[in-house]
Amino acid sequence: MLRTPDAWTFLLPGFAARQPFAMLTIGIVLLVQHTTGSYGSAGVVSAVTGVSMALFAPQSGKLADRFGQGAVLLPGVLVHTAAIAALTTLALAHAPLWALLAAAVPAGASVPQVGPMVRSRWAAKLNGSPLMPTAAAFESVTDEFTFVVGPVLATALCTSVHPAAGLIAEAALTLVGGLLFAAQRRTAPVPSRAAGSGAQRHASALTIPGVRVLAMVFLGIGSVFGGMQVSMTAFTQAIGQPGINGLLYGTFAAGNMLAGIVCGAVAWKSTPQRRLLLAYPLLALACSTLWAVHAVPLLGALGLLVGLCIAPSLITGYTLVESLVPAAARTEAFTWLTGAVALGQAAAATAAGQLADRFGASAGFLVPLGGTALALAVLVTLRRHLSAGR
Repeated sequence: MLRTPDAWTFLLPGFAARQPFAMLTIGIVLLVQHTTGSYGSAGVVSAVTGVSMALFAPQSGKLADRFGQGAVLLPGVLVHTAAIAALTTLALAHAPLWALLAAAVPAGASVPQVGPMVRSRWAAKLNGSPLMPTAAAFESVTDEFTFVVGPVLATALCTSVHPAAGLIAEAALTLVGGLLFAAQRRTAPVPSRAAGSGAQRHASALTIPGVRVLAMVFLGIGSVFGGMQVSMTAFTQAIGQPGINGLLYGTFAAGNMLAGIVCGAVAWKSTPQRRLLLAYPLLALACSTLWAVHAVPLLGALGLLVGLCIAPSLITGYTLVESLVPAAARTEAFTWLTGAVALGQAAAATAAGQLADRFGASAGFLVPLGGTALALAVLVTLRRHLSAGR
């Protein structure tokens, strides 16, 4: 797969440009908590950023499909840099919460959707190739690696340099990486506006029933990420060992990365529809006992198992986009799925926090179970749409 002509020309700048995505939330939390003294305020500002990103990302993807990735990235990274600068300035000036929330909206809405754009380039380069599932697995591993490195980098900058250093680095990396990625025009998919005429190229990817089903599936996956983050933090604090939270979540992330590597190495003979219908029930089953665990080693083992079950569902969902969605709408489709994960994560983090506060740390683990169970019901009921034609 990596020997695909010109692949490295978009992979390297794409990796640099997507790294800030994992730094944004933790950077906001650390800065706002430092300036306000409230984790509640920090969480609200962070959640507004995530919801704003989830709602606006598909529109960014749709514009990229129609006018080209560079045409969307160039103004997008400039707006994002300015929005982060405004949010940082307001936080340091101890502005009221409403002002921080107002600045969080454009900060989230302008997050460059580099991950979906990279996936769209793979789909264009490997159209119809059996290497497409490998590319989807590679991107899943890259995303997970980003979410391992990004928060560590942002935390180190915020704690050892300055509370605003994490957000400043996020904005700088977004600007530089985004511009470098946008400059790789040769590998970018042909904009639909230039590819021909017809109403189909202007239709939203969400009009395709299979994309709506996958969006619900990815909402459930987002509930696992958000629920695990908050619940593991609450659990380790409740037992008086907050320092092991990073180790537990790192184990969860390592399971996801390991499964992604394995999925990419396997030459699958079964259809992606069948693989998703097998993988997703396993994910829901793995989440079903988290709430009953009270020992750190067992929680680590179950976290690893949940991580192992996430990657096959994510990878297969992204792989299905190639067969369900016309090339002229693939970037938008990828952003709907990415946005669904972010939206599910934000909602789950809020719900898990409320449950943990009211009923104890373990109650937050009910959120991943509930989210995946509901999504599984939708998947099973509407599974026929995943094999429908375009």
